[in-house]
Amino acid sequence: MGVNRALVTAVCRFWPIACRRQGSPKQSSSRRQLFGARYLVTLFGLTLLSHRLGGCFGAWVGGLVMERFGDYTWMWYADMALALVAAVANLPIRESRPVLQPATA
Repeated sequence: MGVNRALVTAVCRFWPIACRRQGSPKQSSSRRQLFGARYLVTLFGLTLLSHRLGGCFGAWVGGLVMERFGDYTWMWYADMALALVAAVANLPIRESRPVLQPATA
């Protein structure tokens, strides 16, 4: 099976655009509320770093799983387990609701 050059070109050109959502306004505002505006850029950089390292580690482990078992079934199970751990880890987080004030003319 050969490499589809058009697909590779499309992914290489549009992947950076898709990855820009990493620093969405919701995430940035949550970081600012928790840690203050002083550390916002540092925290954004650490978020991007951890995201990239996790992607590299996931691809590497996926390759090991493929070599060992011949398919990605166990990788899917690990992915589901990690998603469950992440969901449970986020349960204790309680953000305060913003106080809504009436608009003035």
